[in-house]
Amino acid sequence: MTAAVLATACAVIFGTADFFGGLATRRSRVLAVVVFSQIGGLLLIVPLLAFLPGSPSPAALLWGMASGVAGACGIVMFYRGLATGVMSVVAPTTATASMAVPVIFGLITGERPSSLALVGVVLGLFAVTLVSRSPNDPAHGSRIGSILNALASGAGFGGFFILLKLAPEDSGVWPLLGARIASIALVALLAVATRRSLRPIPGTLRVTFAAGLLDMAANVLYLLAAQRGLLSLIAVLVSLYPASTLLLARYVLGERLSPVQITGVGFALGAIALIAAA
Repeated sequence: MTAAVLATACAVIFGTADFFGGLATRRSRVLAVVVFSQIGGLLLIVPLLAFLPGSPSPAALLWGMASGVAGACGIVMFYRGLATGVMSVVAPTTATASMAVPVIFGLITGERPSSLALVGVVLGLFAVTLVSRSPNDPAHGSRIGSILNALASGAGFGGFFILLKLAPEDSGVWPLLGARIASIALVALLAVATRRSLRPIPGTLRVTFAAGLLDMAANVLYLLAAQRGLLSLIAVLVSLYPASTLLLARYVLGERLSPVQITGVGFALGAIALIAAA
């Protein structure tokens, strides 16, 4: 039950972070948003290390750095998709892919959720599929490009979830320190190699840091949940984050939600209830 609560809270905060990240990338350079949001997350995790239980170890930092590489690739593709596509299409499609990868991994490696939990998994996948159906109809080429970005992003996020789960259980949130160091270094090197500026557009730094702080808070909740529950269940709950992204996009940006998407949000709540009760 504790793991389900942590994962659900993680999903809400992840969705909010993605909304702020999407706003930032529409106004600034994608790599600049990624780097400065990651720095914002680093500023949050460093003080938390002194207060949350956990022991640093080479294994914790190495698994964290590996997850940081996967996550950095995922977030670059995700923010790129948000900057060029419809937020209510990109976020759910990414979530579908990021859910499938760790769920399959968990089942292959021997996790066996209860029958009730498996019903929740199926309902959660159905929910994400429903909210992925956008009432907007962007140009075909733009839609295909956004979906490809989202699928690649989801694969990166799925790898991030798996690699963090593989860190020693007694490491606390130390793997997240390794993840942030690796992701910042990777994106900075990418910017140098492609000769792209990391200077943020004036007026965007505040929302960029907000995205990074929220993203790191969600990462902490995910890691704590993964240390207490099955990856195949935690990943489903975390991947329901598009619900909060969609609601924010609806009420802040005025993006329309179709009846099918609203139904999907309802199914998401049902999936949460089933997995939490299992």
